[in-house]
Amino acid sequence: MIDPVSGEHVNDRPSRGPATTRLPLLLPGTLSDEQLAVYEAVTGGPRGTGSARTTPSPEDDDPDSPAAGPAAEPPFGLADESGRLLGPFNAMLYSPSVGLPLQDLGAALRFRTAFTKREREIATLVVAAHLRSDFEWYAHERIGRRAGLADGEMDALREGRAPMLADVRERVVYEATRQLVADGDLADAVFTEAATTLGRVAVVELVTLVGYYRALALQLRVFRVGVPDGEPAPEWPAAGGRATEDGHE
Repeated sequence: MIDPVSGEHVNDRPSRGPATTRLPLLLPGTLSDEQLAVYEAVTGGPRGTGSARTTPSPEDDDPDSPAAGPAAEPPFGLADESGRLLGPFNAMLYSPSVGLPLQDLGAALRFRTAFTKREREIATLVVAAHLRSDFEWYAHERIGRRAGLADGEMDALREGRAPMLADVRERVVYEATRQLVADGDLADAVFTEAATTLGRVAVVELVTLVGYYRALALQLRVFRVGVPDGEPAPEWPAAGGRATEDGHE
């Protein structure tokens, strides 16, 4: 708000401490038919195992890949013990006409793109770290570890440093995503490198992925959605480091 005397902005920054979510979690038994359609799409779709995919990935054929193997339990809980959706999914229930296509876009980005699982999670974690989105990092750190990201790579991404990546595609994904979140654009040289290395289709998918997870991070911030009870929040770099686009450390 603006102080009527000084004209300065005051109390504009949301508290980073514990807060009650602004959108109460909805019980499955209270949902309308339209809300149930969203609920069932989230819990009954590929997120339920985190394994569905329609676009082949190089690691799908690698038996030694951490991402290979039979379907497993989801890397993080989609709902609490009462069946109420957690994270960004609860907000989707409040507006089914927006929530249903939004969750489908998220499923497409996670399970139906040209990226390997590691590439996808590198990009997602760059967004989460840049915006310091606690829940987004909490969820995708677990997905990323299942995809094979190592501790050192995770630490670098969380601290806003470039991880040591041996794969050229992963390095291009990292740099393009870093520039997208920092500048909201791609320089000609980075765009050309990304289009040459990844392909134009993947560039379209990457730009869309960044926009999607930025939108979720904004919802999570506005609706005061943190990590689940009992889970530690991410340890972001100390104050005085890089600030996010809205000024938060």
